[in-house]
Amino acid sequence: MKGKRALISVSNKTGVVSFARELETMGWEILSTGGTALVLREEGIQVRDVGDYTGFPEILEGRVKTLHPRVHGAILGKRDSSLHQEQMREHGIEAIDLVAVNLYPFADVISKESTTLEEAYENIDIGGPAMVRAAAKNYHNVIVVVNPDRYSAIIEELRGGEPSPSMRYKLSAEAFSHTAYYDSIISNYLHQQDGEEKDLFPTNLTLPYTKAQELRYGENPHQKAAFYREPLPKPSAVAAARKLRGKELSFNNLNDLHAAWELVKEFSDPTAVAMKHANPCGVGSDLQLFEAYRKAHDADPVSIFGGIVALNRQVDEETARLLNRIFLEAIAAPAFSPPALDILSFRKDLRLLEIGLEEAGSAEKELDFKKIGGGLLVQESLKEDYDPANWKLVTGRKPTEMEMKDLLFSLRVVKSVNSNAIVISKRQQTLGIGAGQMSRVGATRIALEQAGENARGSVMASDAFFPFKDAVELAAAQGVTAIVQPGGSNRDEESIELCENYNISMLFTGRRYFKH
Repeated sequence: MKGKRALISVSNKTGVVSFARELETMGWEILSTGGTALVLREEGIQVRDVGDYTGFPEILEGRVKTLHPRVHGAILGKRDSSLHQEQMREHGIEAIDLVAVNLYPFADVISKESTTLEEAYENIDIGGPAMVRAAAKNYHNVIVVVNPDRYSAIIEELRGGEPSPSMRYKLSAEAFSHTAYYDSIISNYLHQQDGEEKDLFPTNLTLPYTKAQELRYGENPHQKAAFYREPLPKPSAVAAARKLRGKELSFNNLNDLHAAWELVKEFSDPTAVAMKHANPCGVGSDLQLFEAYRKAHDADPVSIFGGIVALNRQVDEETARLLNRIFLEAIAAPAFSPPALDILSFRKDLRLLEIGLEEAGSAEKELDFKKIGGGLLVQESLKEDYDPANWKLVTGRKPTEMEMKDLLFSLRVVKSVNSNAIVISKRQQTLGIGAGQMSRVGATRIALEQAGENARGSVMASDAFFPFKDAVELAAAQGVTAIVQPGGSNRDEESIELCENYNISMLFTGRRYFKH
């Protein structure tokens, strides 16, 4: 391998010293720049500065150092082209056979709240992506490596001669993914800096995600699956969760955890959410967390078995004792007290996750994605402040203070239930949830049957208007005393008249909450 030349210039210096030393031992010449060259020299590795190789110094505060024909000609020149080889000799270009480059840590820079737009721009790498793309394009002749995890495999193949064509190709594909990911972080960041005028839906949508882990399987055992994470997930996102103990999370675990956590974040009072198949099966709020959990459990003690529980307060000893009584897949909370951890540790497979909380009712706009064949549906996420001052009372009877509190509670829950959705609640506890039905009356019937006799004196929330009065008739017959719904049906007057006859309070929000 004597006579070979490697250009090494990395921001992530993990493993770079041993990699360069192995190359040097095999007779490779090492070219490098700036901080990387300094690190390698300090470890006794002979390094040739790129400026000495090009005959041109770094200028413009380091903005221009590798953007030179002797660098890019050395990378892009085809070894089997007599024209390329002749021109390389004519201009004194010595071939570069390996490019090990990873890029300025742009994501780390913008993760700091104090970072200015100008500082962000200064940390956009130009020369690095150019070299990576050049090497990846000429992968038949140049080994390109952007991932330190590949160093040992490359050295192993070089000891045997040359890397295989398949490895060269895989490294090339990985390199283009690396630069695309890098550019997408920059693009998304800049689109988000336009304040009130920021473009939620740019002409070209780029989504930077990196694989966090492969999962045992997908929704079903015969489906392969993986979990990808954003470069800078919010501390209040499931992707930023810190797993304290328990088995690895599955595809369905992560999906249910996300649904549970997004719902529990809606509440400011101590609240517990039990989630099953991406629908809440029990939700409870109370002054004490253990009472909130007791309500969530008792709302549907059958469905909660094997489910996910999310709580918006630190899990204390009393709550942990209640949680420990049944089999759960995972528990998420902002924190767990030491006694709670001791109690829950007896279930060795139970996953415990700490996730940060954001302010209840945060109205910050995010994007929601749904994949369809050949495309992607993108919309604003459904964030609400639930201001009853914007609701319209359409009946003569006003809701009591307790009914209004329960109506707000029910509305928060119904927004997280798959449509068509109906939620029956009383005293800050769900009593019945009708989810994912093809008709609203069907969802109402399921919710009321689940509530049973407890429905008397309860309130009802609907995610969309009632196209007919049949659902309201069912609610009235079971003793529901207040209803909140968007309104807007051509038959609204029939539902209103029925409520008047049964002395039911009805309010219109003007907001539909479909979730599909």
